[in-house]
Amino acid sequence: MLPSKRPVVLLSAALLLTSLTACANSPNSKNLEQSLAADPQLQENPVTIGQPVTDTNPQQNQPPVELPTDFPSEIPRYPNATLKEVTQQDSSPLTRWASGDPTNIVQSFYQKEFQNNNWQIVSQPTAEDSSLVARQNDLQVTVNIRPAPTNVATPAPNQTPATTEFTITYNRNSSATATASPTPSPSPEVATTNPTPSPETVPSTNTEAQVFADINNAPKELRSYITDLAQLGVLTPNPAAKTNTSTTGSEFAPNNLISRRDYASWLVATNNRMFANNPAKQIRLANSSSQPAFQDVPPTHPDFGAIQGLAEAGLIPSPLSGDSTAVLFRPGAPLTREQMMLWKVPLDTRQSLPNASVDAVKQTWGFQDAGKIDPKALRAILADHQNADVSNIRRVFGFTTLFQPKRPVTRAEAAATLWYFGTQGEGVSAKEALQLKSQSN
Repeated sequence: MLPSKRPVVLLSAALLLTSLTACANSPNSKNLEQSLAADPQLQENPVTIGQPVTDTNPQQNQPPVELPTDFPSEIPRYPNATLKEVTQQDSSPLTRWASGDPTNIVQSFYQKEFQNNNWQIVSQPTAEDSSLVARQNDLQVTVNIRPAPTNVATPAPNQTPATTEFTITYNRNSSATATASPTPSPSPEVATTNPTPSPETVPSTNTEAQVFADINNAPKELRSYITDLAQLGVLTPNPAAKTNTSTTGSEFAPNNLISRRDYASWLVATNNRMFANNPAKQIRLANSSSQPAFQDVPPTHPDFGAIQGLAEAGLIPSPLSGDSTAVLFRPGAPLTREQMMLWKVPLDTRQSLPNASVDAVKQTWGFQDAGKIDPKALRAILADHQNADVSNIRRVFGFTTLFQPKRPVTRAEAAATLWYFGTQGEGVSAKEALQLKSQSN
């Protein structure tokens, strides 16, 4: 049997009591008393076991930031983001957001939301500029997405650290919708001072020569093509930039991506200008009474005539040409290389495209990525090879063994394809069309 420890405990307690009594008047008595006293901070701020500790950070008690009252409801809002600040930037409201999601996820969300809701993508993010600019009717939105800075304060324990910060600025241009409705024609003086209205409200049917201040920003191999087409009056300024009020002209933004709607508009305008004296080769613009081929391009769309005209002529895939899956045109989406070839080459050959296979394209062009090209575009790319030195691919991209079919096209590259229409020996260039224009004038 184990011996009882109770006498030992009683003896220890008695000895401690005796020591305390004996030392009551000693110098060490005060120190001992203080060491055994209760913590005064705990007396003032008692902690209940099992309850979370209250965060006394004054920033936690600040009211949440609220959106401006005029924040447009049509602007997509990323679900996993927190509004951090609301300020003004160049008289436009600026909202700053933070999210714990990666930057590419946030950027993909806004690109898909803008495209699925029929926004026009004015410019895509680049290595130099992380801004995504989109427009719908009279509303223009800029989303600037970037990684969160690494030298920020450590977040509270119950908060997810932000890995992405982005800002949203927006402004409305009331004149955009006003000009979209039928209005009296402007006076000749107004037309002269502003010969190239925004493509958001007016299709590309201008006949005046255009002056762009930034053509030298384009690759040097493509500058002459842009210059000739600008003189022909078939291009439009960069819709995201304001017109330069000086004498240097408007901004073309040659290295920005081009949207599908802009290329369709340019394609029709240039073809009809090239063959101004040959109505049989012109593309007829659709009128507002036509049944829309695409659900997202109604008769009220500024470029309905050109886009619907291409569909009715069978030059772009649509339900009219038997492609039941092409019910959406996606006018604001960036144009890809294979789409550009699929639309342009039929206007060069003016006949049925040849049958094509991946192997045929590999053998002719030598493209290593021929297997990634859409089957519908293979025929146009093979036919373009038969055009030798005046082929679109050679003119725009030079020698290459990679076609990169899904890569978006820049405005400079799109313009270069439109510089020449036809086959080798039987075509017309923009320079020749300019000479005919000057002779007729």
